[in-house]
Amino acid sequence: MPAVADTPVGGGPRVVRVMVESPLPQLDRLFDYAVPERLREQITPGIRVRVPLRSAGRIADGFVVETASSSEHGGDLSEIDDVVSTVSVLAPEVWRLARALADRAGGSASDVVRLAVPPRQVRVEKAHLAGAENASPRHPEVVDPSTSPTDVDPSVEDHGPVPVVVGYRSTDLAGLVAARGRAAVDAVPLLVELPDGSWVGHWALTAAQLAAVSLAAGDNAVVAVPDYRDEEHVLQALAAVLPPDRVVRLDSRQSNADRYRALLRARGDEPVVVVGNRSVLLAPSTRLGVIVVFDDGDPSFSEPLAPYVHARDTALLRQTQQESALVFLGHSRSTDVQRLVEIGFLAEVRPDPRYQPRVVPTVRQAASDGFAAQARIPSSAYAEARAAVEHGPVLIQVASPGYSPRLACVDCGDTARCLRCNGPLQQRERGATPSCAWCGALAVSWHCRTCEGTRMRAVGTGASRTADELGKAFPGVRIIVSDGARALTHVDDAPAIVVATRGAEPVAPGGYRAVLLLDGERMLARESLRVAEDCLRWWANATALAARRAPVVLVGVGGAIASALATWELARFVSAELADRRVLRFPPAVRVATVTGAVETVARALDDLPDEVRTETLGPVDVDPAGVRAIVRFDYARGHDVALALRSQVIRAATDRRKALGQKRARAVPTLRVRFDDVEPFAD
Repeated sequence: MPAVADTPVGGGPRVVRVMVESPLPQLDRLFDYAVPERLREQITPGIRVRVPLRSAGRIADGFVVETASSSEHGGDLSEIDDVVSTVSVLAPEVWRLARALADRAGGSASDVVRLAVPPRQVRVEKAHLAGAENASPRHPEVVDPSTSPTDVDPSVEDHGPVPVVVGYRSTDLAGLVAARGRAAVDAVPLLVELPDGSWVGHWALTAAQLAAVSLAAGDNAVVAVPDYRDEEHVLQALAAVLPPDRVVRLDSRQSNADRYRALLRARGDEPVVVVGNRSVLLAPSTRLGVIVVFDDGDPSFSEPLAPYVHARDTALLRQTQQESALVFLGHSRSTDVQRLVEIGFLAEVRPDPRYQPRVVPTVRQAASDGFAAQARIPSSAYAEARAAVEHGPVLIQVASPGYSPRLACVDCGDTARCLRCNGPLQQRERGATPSCAWCGALAVSWHCRTCEGTRMRAVGTGASRTADELGKAFPGVRIIVSDGARALTHVDDAPAIVVATRGAEPVAPGGYRAVLLLDGERMLARESLRVAEDCLRWWANATALAARRAPVVLVGVGGAIASALATWELARFVSAELADRRVLRFPPAVRVATVTGAVETVARALDDLPDEVRTETLGPVDVDPAGVRAIVRFDYARGHDVALALRSQVIRAATDRRKALGQKRARAVPTLRVRFDDVEPFAD
């Protein structure tokens, strides 16, 4: 490729390199096009254009990635057809990140760009262009919040005071941002009151103050959180330390127009904090000071669309490319972050002074009440809840929503299953007709396929049924349910019993006066490679909602995980989990790739792998109707070679399919599917 040139004197660039928007893996490269004289003044990197595709005989959309004065292509170049928009929406740093992510995951850069750049909105573009003409330069202003002291850093004094990150030694996190360091930061497991009277997790204030440190230096900040509940916490905390025009929200819940507007704001020259879910890590930012990722173990950070790159990997690659600071913040670490700590890639930062919640596992209490000690809510837990509810709300975390998460045949005990799709039946509300958890069909005229029985019984207790039972045990006390169907983010501080599923716990002013963690054994019984670290994370996040020194009762769970929660040595437990994975060569001790497709296609892909990688292949096994699936395990150092080999086989499979079907009937979906770092097969 020739060197990229600036706009030549007298007429603009003559050649552009374009990324074509196409899911076809064989088109995953830059194409050179000539720029007609009439369009040269409009061409800048990052704009949308239309270009001809010779092989397909059609016009395709694309983005200008580079401009040049010449091309290495030996023949004549096709000319770009038209300029769709003169607004540059694909930032150079986003393109570099998209290319690196695609190469790492054996995917296409256009798939990553599709996640980063929302569909074009003409009205938003017009308003943006009109505003840009009248805009005047502005400088970031950091407000001195009453919730945290500030020091002045002489190197950035022109931008205002630099806030100290409360709860940590002042040199730990503020210095880390200034030095562009990387760290795993243990969050303070408490709530904090903001100047406007609202309460948020202490972690949110930490994230906001880290962002404020970056803005004080004139740099941008990116804060990624799992879902809208966490996003609300961060936005409230940011409002306490920054002016509102310094904060940009960018997430999947926004309309296309709002997302596009947020993208253009982040693309501007003014330093801002961009807050959102996993896709926010693809937001444009030329001067990036810090990336903050909260609770990276949450499954919401796993991208369900090709090339299936986890937000954690996006953050790591972006930090490497732009040399920003990187903070993985959370109450409990994932094994992936723990591995990075143990190899020295991330530093450890812990709160100072250390706060240890008051966690009480019931298995350690004397069983003085006989069988009652083995109940779903032991008498000791009832006593804590009864004493605490007199002073304010009490949180009870349960495993499942609905009334009865599982139904079984009365006669034979087999799980009651849908007669249409064979999915498990459940009862969402008391007295409701059972329905299928998969297809939603009502179980009318149901019969057991095993014994032909017609009666069902409830197995397990969901949030609604728990609320009904607690209503009888606590007469006159409000019972509040928060789950997927009833989305609550806050409750008041009046006495109440709040029954919430994991991850749906609302915030109470000052914190809950007591927290009961139920269904622990049931949560741990789930078949998943990450089940232990997931449970620890769920329980730690719920514990962080308790008031200072309020009791947190862990029901029915003992062993190392209960000890870790009781002593708040969560990293030690995660480290032990990682050590076990190393022995078994399971992720994240090694990387994995799942290869799914027809028998002959998968076999050909495996044969193309390096010898030492091929010897660690698990399978193939049948996975109807897709064909077969193999799991490839390999060390991190071999990731590039494995991705390159599997990517070439994906392109070959797609090309063969296109030739077999003919161009008019070709499909963009390849016959070989490759997914890197997917641990779901280990849960089957």
